[in-house]
Amino acid sequence: MGAGSSTEAEREQLLAPRPAETVSPPVNSRVYRRRWLVLTVFSLIGLMQGMVWNFWGPIQNSAVHAYGFTKSDIAVLVLWGPVGFVPWLLFMWLLDKKGLRASLLLSAFFMLLGAALRSIPVKEQLLRRWLIHGGQFLNGLAGPTIMSAGPYLSTTWFAPDQRATATAVATLFSYLGGAASFVVGPLVVPAPNDTQAMTTVAFSNSSIRDRIQLVMYTELAAIAVLFVAVLVYFPSHPPVPPSVAAASQRLSYRSSICRLLSNLRFLMIALAYAVPTGVIAGWLGVLDMVLTPAKVSQMDAGWIGFWSVIGGCVFGVVMARFADSIHGMLKLILVLMLAGASLSSTWFTLTCLSRITHLPSTTAILYTSCILIGIFINSSVPIFFELFIETVYPVPEGITCGVVTFLGNLVTGLLLFFLTFYCKGRIRVMYVSNRGCDEIPVAILMFSKYKFILLL
Repeated sequence: MGAGSSTEAEREQLLAPRPAETVSPPVNSRVYRRRWLVLTVFSLIGLMQGMVWNFWGPIQNSAVHAYGFTKSDIAVLVLWGPVGFVPWLLFMWLLDKKGLRASLLLSAFFMLLGAALRSIPVKEQLLRRWLIHGGQFLNGLAGPTIMSAGPYLSTTWFAPDQRATATAVATLFSYLGGAASFVVGPLVVPAPNDTQAMTTVAFSNSSIRDRIQLVMYTELAAIAVLFVAVLVYFPSHPPVPPSVAAASQRLSYRSSICRLLSNLRFLMIALAYAVPTGVIAGWLGVLDMVLTPAKVSQMDAGWIGFWSVIGGCVFGVVMARFADSIHGMLKLILVLMLAGASLSSTWFTLTCLSRITHLPSTTAILYTSCILIGIFINSSVPIFFELFIETVYPVPEGITCGVVTFLGNLVTGLLLFFLTFYCKGRIRVMYVSNRGCDEIPVAILMFSKYKFILLL
């Protein structure tokens, strides 16, 4: 009717927006088979870091005779692990800004340098002692990344239905290294003649030193191979993220730290994690020293520590796989685990106090109670990590787990410091045994407060 035809732009203003224009496109996700290679390399580095950290505790009687170490020296060698967490903020910043490859490469370099330093075969005892202490300290500096980056790796590389399992493997391999040292050390390094009830072969201090040197050379070679593997191929992230959570934007480093320190729910869960795991780590690190006054041999103490950690690792992977299948039950699983740990600790304490309680104290009971403590506490670590990540999302996983592992190592360091400078002889055994009675109110108080907070 005399009017010109409408333009395309005029017609578009009268039409409803298309669904494709109002809904953001989905994030492409993909999992790569190379994720298993990345997980394997990371886990093996954690294995070696745990072996080097727990090298001296299981052979403390041999080290005393071979190098003239005192009991305090052995405790300090174990203490260098928690001391390595002092600059944890720098390592978490590096992980957040530069990614997993740069952080792990630096940690592997510290491990390689530390293993080489303590393996230098100098004859002067004082210099040799300083080299060994320096090597243990450098190995401890690798701890913040290796013990904290497991959840970061699982989120970056694995699908949601595999994440808890990958976290368990990456986290527990460091504990598995500590377990391996309980077997490798006592099997390769002979115990001194005066600590064995039935001695058939006499070993001199020189032969004991040679065996110790052999183990250190072997660990140095293994660490060198893993360092080269990380140098050749270890990507920080896959080309395409495996899930929406892996591709989402996270908080900055400073904002993450402020969010964590102001989150009361997170702090309560972190305290519930740090106390039992920190105590069990320090206790296992000097287990031979703790059980020697109770007439437990170096070999028996090694096997007790080995099965405690192995049971925790196996049970931890099983529970993590269970948590992948059934969501929303992380808190219930942790409550049951810590309740079992409290009962096992009480059993161990009453066994050590058999003169007062008149309860039977046999090798089988000692083995069973110690192993159950390790199973319940060590297997709770990956479940705790998954709960931390869910609680404080979108804080990056590496920063979250860095804070809680620092708190756990702080408890370990305080325990080792107390055992080194304030406990002597059988008092040390009684103190560490009585920790079982303390864990019952700790577990109840932590989780009663945690349940109250969750209900708010």
